[in-house]
Amino acid sequence: MTTRLWTSPLRLTVAAAVVLAAAAPLHAASVAPVAAPNGMVVTAQHLASQVGVDVLRKGGNAVDAAVAVGYALAVVYPAAGNLGGGGFMTLQLADGRKTFLDFREKAPLAATANMYLDKEGNVIKGLSTNGHLAVGVPGTVSGMEYAREKYGTLSRAALIAPSIALAEKGFALDQGDIDMFQTATADFQKDPVSGAIFLNKGQPFAVGQKLVQKDLAKTLKAISAKGTDGFYKGWVGSAIVASSQAGKGILTQADLDQYKTRELAPVECDYRGYRVVSAPPPSSGGVVICEMLNILEGYPLKDLGFRSAQSVHYQIEAMRHAYVDRNSYLGDPDFVKNPLDRLLDKGYAEKIRAVIDPNKAGVSKDIKPGVAPHEGSNTTHYSITDQWGNAASVTYTLNDWFGAKVTAAKTGVLLNNEMDDFTSKIGVPNMYGLVQGEANAIAPGKRPLSSMSPTIVSKDGKPVFVVGTPGGSRIITAVLHTILNVVDYGMNVQEAVDAPRFHQQWLPDVTNVETFALSPDTRKILVDMGHNLGVPQPANHLAAIIVGAPSLGGKPVGNNRFYGANDPRRNSGLALGY
Repeated sequence: MTTRLWTSPLRLTVAAAVVLAAAAPLHAASVAPVAAPNGMVVTAQHLASQVGVDVLRKGGNAVDAAVAVGYALAVVYPAAGNLGGGGFMTLQLADGRKTFLDFREKAPLAATANMYLDKEGNVIKGLSTNGHLAVGVPGTVSGMEYAREKYGTLSRAALIAPSIALAEKGFALDQGDIDMFQTATADFQKDPVSGAIFLNKGQPFAVGQKLVQKDLAKTLKAISAKGTDGFYKGWVGSAIVASSQAGKGILTQADLDQYKTRELAPVECDYRGYRVVSAPPPSSGGVVICEMLNILEGYPLKDLGFRSAQSVHYQIEAMRHAYVDRNSYLGDPDFVKNPLDRLLDKGYAEKIRAVIDPNKAGVSKDIKPGVAPHEGSNTTHYSITDQWGNAASVTYTLNDWFGAKVTAAKTGVLLNNEMDDFTSKIGVPNMYGLVQGEANAIAPGKRPLSSMSPTIVSKDGKPVFVVGTPGGSRIITAVLHTILNVVDYGMNVQEAVDAPRFHQQWLPDVTNVETFALSPDTRKILVDMGHNLGVPQPANHLAAIIVGAPSLGGKPVGNNRFYGANDPRRNSGLALGY
């Protein structure tokens, strides 16, 4: 029996898939991954996972399931699931094709670089995070429909029907749902339209009570009947514009009319014999993950040992250097020339390794663009694999929990506060503490830089690991940890998700460390090296799948090919297969 040096919270999940309790020895730190022979869905809400598995069971592929889950989360996970937000989808198809769909929100046509500053040029607190002026043009419906039309096999009506039923008939709220709702009670009380839906006669909902969303059901029916026109045009589009204008926002019908999903080449890199496929700009995720992996590939992490002071030191320094590049150079590729060739080059990683002192922490303010070697974003994630070898990794968002905390009247659509992901003012941190540069300045029609990192890892051309998470700027490091855990440290998929994490983003110059991530003596060594170790950040919610065995290169259990892991850190979510 293997014993890990960390513990995992008790996980309360029910899965119709086979759980390996009897079939394989359990590791001390984690429950066994959920296993199934034909496909796997991992999402942040159990009803959405069920919707996805039902689609796979009916013969739909991973993209069909991803679209159905996207619509379902808009109903059952309103904190982050959405029609009024946007996101990314990384796909690796059974025929070997790899692609990336960008349905990120865009700045309205009336947006300006200084729109959140006062007359003195200072950022006005709350203007880019709360209310209608914080709202970017939503992209989710465009993205779901683009994916379904190009890569799906089932009809729009079939994929949206489960979500219409959940919205119209309602569903019983469990503790995980209530925990999310309670973060926004005061905001719902300030916005009558949101309060009429997400409060029970002005008071918070309780466990077991039903959430019914009649207006959202009508919006979903319009989309089911007319596709993107059912959302961006007609009565739904008009209602979104009217709501924005009533709330002193700047969204217009022209904004909705010009929104289009972009299909881009994903970012790719190699790490210890595996191919990593991830999100390109306007996400920083894939670039920064690959830059960190390139740096860390030069260190013997496995031999140094999991969570040894030396291996943690190298990981923190890789994060610190990669986030300098993230915050300084990257932005919407329609507006900025992203220096991807340089940032993804293994020779560039070698230069960074050369300036990392093995015995001393770097000082963030001394590591900056223009100084060698650096010359020159809340959310939800779901992972899906199917029996044919297709894999979908999807991260989409309203940005903060419940976005801008406002709902478009008559539509049931909660709206995003994605404008906060732009650089409101150079040198001033956004709500995730990120200090960003000119490349990410606000401009009409521009998409803000993101940290969302839907990722697929393949071996010999076949997907073997699908992973992603919410968590703002912490998304990138959480995905990095999980890749290191399965590739370098041989963990099974649930152990890799459960393992405590740490996060460094260049500025502020502090490394946030989860409880139990480091032993007291390891902490002391790191502090003596000059590391500033801080308190944990709010929890991520990783959703991961390994294909073939519970761990990379391991042995399958019975006839099960898919092994799913739901993150225990939040009281919701489910890994489910069939």
